[in-house]
Amino acid sequence: MRYARHRAITDVLRDGAVSVQDLVARFGVSPATIRRDLAELSDAGLVMRVHGGAAPLTDVEIDRPYEVVADESAAEKRAIARRAAALVRDGDTVLLDIGTTTGALARELRGRSITVITPSLAVLDILRADPVVDLVLVGGSVRRAYHSLVGPLTEEALRRVHAATVFLGTSGIDPHGWILDTTSVEVPTKRLLLDVGGRVVLLADHTKFPGQGSIRVCDLSAVSTLITTTPEDHPTLQLARSRGTEVLIA
Repeated sequence: MRYARHRAITDVLRDGAVSVQDLVARFGVSPATIRRDLAELSDAGLVMRVHGGAAPLTDVEIDRPYEVVADESAAEKRAIARRAAALVRDGDTVLLDIGTTTGALARELRGRSITVITPSLAVLDILRADPVVDLVLVGGSVRRAYHSLVGPLTEEALRRVHAATVFLGTSGIDPHGWILDTTSVEVPTKRLLLDVGGRVVLLADHTKFPGQGSIRVCDLSAVSTLITTTPEDHPTLQLARSRGTEVLIA
């Protein structure tokens, strides 16, 4: 119930700032409950607290076209994808996140005797004709510009699966070790990915340090392995190692 109310509050805020009293009337709960909800959403980086209520963040929902993002650091993404594909064994079930680097990984996995689960329409396009890969597409609402599926149906489907390895994308990693995203509608999906994999592998080229994003997905300590093209001596890589994350340089 609380989770559903949090989603509903973020939906309301897409139309602009809202007061605590407005939310009390809308959801039929106490002011204390709404204030607690807003505090949790603010801590998660999903809303901005203002006097008497909350407002939408002004720098989220950056929805750049997939094709534009895919062309950026394309060679680095291919190098990361090749290193990531080497972690996959025949017979594995893997889950590929939304994103252009996971799209590059999908190309490296063609012809492999594995199961790929994904909310990415880009991964679907790459693997749909492959006669060897067992491809599972989770449902949801279509984000056309970014070739992805998001929303409650996607999240419900992800709760029903398990994968040996989850390959996670990111918009940025800040100097404190927070993995960030720019788009609030994707964040619940990414957080669920963390729960359904035996191993979480983060794919991040050098532009993701610090990259973009204002919404916290998780801390680096939630990641088993980080594959990157960032130089070995980068402070954030040192921080990752100190938190138990394996770092692989592509």
